[in-house]
Amino acid sequence: MMNRKIMITIFAAAAATAIGFGSAYATASGTGQQGTLSDGTDGMDVAGGIVPEGGTEGLEGLDEAETETETETETESRPESETEEKESETEVSPGTESTESSSEKSLLQSMVETLTGTDRKEKSGEQDAYEEEYVLDVDGGYVDNGLLMSAAEASGAYYAEPAMPSWNTEEYNTVGETGFRDVRLYPLSTFGMDVDTASYALLRRNVLDGTLSYMPKDAVRIEEMINYFNYAYDQPEGDETFSITAQIADCPWNDQTKLMLVGLQAKDIPQEEIKEQNLVFLVDTSGSMYDADKLPLAVEALKYLLQEMDGKDSISIVTYAGSSEVALEPTRCTPEGKEEIIRVLDSLTADGGTYGEAGIRTAYELAQESFIEGGNNRVLLLTDGDFNLGQTDDSELVRLVQEKAEGQIFLSILGFGTGNYNDALAEELADKGNGNYSYIDSDMEARRVMGAALKGTLNTVAKDAKIQVDFNPAYIKGYRLVGYENRLMNAEDFEDDTKDGGEVGAGQQVTALYELITADSDMELPTAQSRYTQDENERGAAAESAGDGTQESEASEAPDASGTVKKRISLALASDAAGAEETEGSGSVAAEVSDTAPAAGEYLTVSIRYKAPDGETSELKELAVTSENEIEEMSDNMSWAAGVAQVGMLLRESEYAGTSDYGKVRDRLKTLTNGDEFREEFLYMITRIKDADTAPW
Repeated sequence: MMNRKIMITIFAAAAATAIGFGSAYATASGTGQQGTLSDGTDGMDVAGGIVPEGGTEGLEGLDEAETETETETETESRPESETEEKESETEVSPGTESTESSSEKSLLQSMVETLTGTDRKEKSGEQDAYEEEYVLDVDGGYVDNGLLMSAAEASGAYYAEPAMPSWNTEEYNTVGETGFRDVRLYPLSTFGMDVDTASYALLRRNVLDGTLSYMPKDAVRIEEMINYFNYAYDQPEGDETFSITAQIADCPWNDQTKLMLVGLQAKDIPQEEIKEQNLVFLVDTSGSMYDADKLPLAVEALKYLLQEMDGKDSISIVTYAGSSEVALEPTRCTPEGKEEIIRVLDSLTADGGTYGEAGIRTAYELAQESFIEGGNNRVLLLTDGDFNLGQTDDSELVRLVQEKAEGQIFLSILGFGTGNYNDALAEELADKGNGNYSYIDSDMEARRVMGAALKGTLNTVAKDAKIQVDFNPAYIKGYRLVGYENRLMNAEDFEDDTKDGGEVGAGQQVTALYELITADSDMELPTAQSRYTQDENERGAAAESAGDGTQESEASEAPDASGTVKKRISLALASDAAGAEETEGSGSVAAEVSDTAPAAGEYLTVSIRYKAPDGETSELKELAVTSENEIEEMSDNMSWAAGVAQVGMLLRESEYAGTSDYGKVRDRLKTLTNGDEFREEFLYMITRIKDADTAPW
């Protein structure tokens, strides 16, 4: 039986929200999800529970008979010892005033204490890991400090299948998986850098809320999962903007391939060199932002950001609902200015439609009026992405933010909430606005994004950043880029400075994984051959066959049963790398990939291009990868990134997941957390995902 644990997070802004009870379990996650109770009735999880039909009205006097029926039902199905424990823990009825300080306790507090045993916990001297968070191990065992747990697990063997609300309208872009490519046909792999992390936070929300089965596979973007974590890469030297790390080892999920890690580390910026900030908070205050995990959490996130600002920085606030409004003119972040900013933030309420277009235009106008030459001019949009008034066509909004980005006013997106969340629009707006995209699902994530990661979010060191890997067919037969499907670019776009890439902030990292098929591997690769691009030897053989009246050259193979032409090219690894090799049944082949032969022993070359934040011409940096980059066992960096990728592939039901297994991945990664709370949380998530696979539903 799984450990039965409950975590209840109480938002100060929703302190008066009532908590209801379900026959199977009760939660206080504040997600706004609809649950299905074991008696077949539906209830709405408002900000703390499964509320019985009829809503929260009259909750202060729960029907006594219903409570007794629930207790009897649970008692019948529990072991006798567990029943006695349950009875001793729930002597105080939610509808009965406690004799201990009853006049000073709110209904919410009484319910929380009834569900979590907070009174007993406080009396025993235990301390909560986080203020306003109560963690209870129902079995009386170990308490996972700071780990968010859905109350679905608290019921142990008594499952209640989570149900997404019937009005769920969340939107995600379709992400097709990239397969293996033949180096002879596609020697160049090109994509835009990506440091967004929203997909990982969205995954965490669904795992911890117990709604993973309703999360579309397209919401899982493996590169954003990998890039959520920090890695130990070398810092750039001197005036360099990036350092490049490359490692090759055996692939942990496929014994016929190798795995290559490419890690980029952006330079950090000393505090005294950080530019002045001209920030416009564009806050969605429409009715859809009412839930506790939307506007209230957004306000708290902005307060964390405010703590990082100083007197030289300027902040403005624009709100939009049925119309847009300037809630705060540009204000310096002096002590007095911060007080005024907090006062305005605390006054924000959610109501009305979502006139997103008007809000974005007003925010850009305000940012332009207070534009700081040479500074960081940026709009931070906090929203659930639900635009329903004004210009709602995504393409028009995208063109607008792209135009403003060219004028050096960037756009970053902070997403909130569930049910109507528009991930597709948020991601595209941030990409075209030369900004970052984060999803904030909890107070802990708000602290991370607006605290430790804020410098990278606000201070761009490279824009239009791209990566291109050039593979040498003498060593590499095929390759597959893991993730980055919606960042792929044409090979010719790499040197075209008019083509948009990705944006990278101070101290940020970019990690990419390639699965490689070496030239001596027995693994077959789907390929094709054009008669017009054959080398001299192949053309000679074809001409000779044609003179003999033969229909097909010896160097080619007939289509298989599926109609796919396959040709296995087996090239022996050679130290001189550029020599002629032999293919099956076709004699000697000398495949030229460029006019200039690569240096001896080069497996491939990693190249990056990027512009300065205010530049128009890109800079180039390259790294040749040779046998010196091969390692016998995966490094800690590679092993962690590979494990995250394996979880992503399993979630996406990838045909390339190979031997990946949740349990084996978790066992390999548990020695690599290094005290990092986010890595430890990921291990817990793997456990939850693995257990969900064996749940009765």
